Amino acid sequence: MQQRHKDRRLYFNELANTSREFYIDYIEEWCPVGAGTKVLEIGCGEGGNLLPFAEKGCRVVGIDINAGQIEKASQFFKENNQTGTFISSDILLVPQPKSGKELFDIILVHDVIEHIEAPCKMEFFHHMKRFMHRDTIVFFAFPAWQMPFGGHQQICLHALSKIPFVHLLPTRVYRFLLSKTGESESTIEGLMSIKRSRMTLEGFERIVKKTGMHVVHSTLWVINPHYRQKFGLRPIRERWPFTAIRYLRNFYTTSAWFLLKK
Repeated sequence: MQQRHKDRRLYFNELANTSREFYIDYIEEWCPVGAGTKVLEIGCGEGGNLLPFAEKGCRVVGIDINAGQIEKASQFFKENNQTGTFISSDILLVPQPKSGKELFDIILVHDVIEHIEAPCKMEFFHHMKRFMHRDTIVFFAFPAWQMPFGGHQQICLHALSKIPFVHLLPTRVYRFLLSKTGESESTIEGLMSIKRSRMTLEGFERIVKKTGMHVVHSTLWVINPHYRQKFGLRPIRERWPFTAIRYLRNFYTTSAWFLLKK
């Protein structure tokens, strides 16, 4: 496990820096970001992605199922002299806004969809649409399943945290190795859930189509922009024909960005 997974203030700051440097400009090409813009993040954690939007005057709301992270989000925003609304809940239990004025202009879903298992993905999309108006932009970002650390094994406390592609082993073998190297049952179950989810690029595109949404823009990355914060690496976009090699592209796409509309 890396230090950023233990020091949540450091993690918050890193996410805020990446959001400030990359996400706002990317989204702003399709939707104004400024005073009065209503922004929702689903799976907001401690709220790092939302901080730069709040700094620009946006009205930000973060929802996360983890009550401890929501508490930290409120604390970190207060320390940064910013205002945000943070709710601890499963997004599927959050009721639809009562009026059109409460719908959001921008929705962020950053490193979340890979944690939602297959039976719930469609329900997630349909429920998310209840928070959107006609021109809402949704920003999805996630690691392709087969990329070297697409299984999130970097959160492990022991040997497997630095081994690429280990999550692609057969389930029984992977679980056995996690257990034998000393990972807790809660960590193992979390990693097994991600393995069951298996969020590939093609799978994501199929869900988008089935739910009646459409992609207005997408970018695939060989070097995730967030790696500048984590490892000091320069972000590298994928270029054609590598973006078009279906299935194989999952092995070298460290982050996939999609902008969606109804």
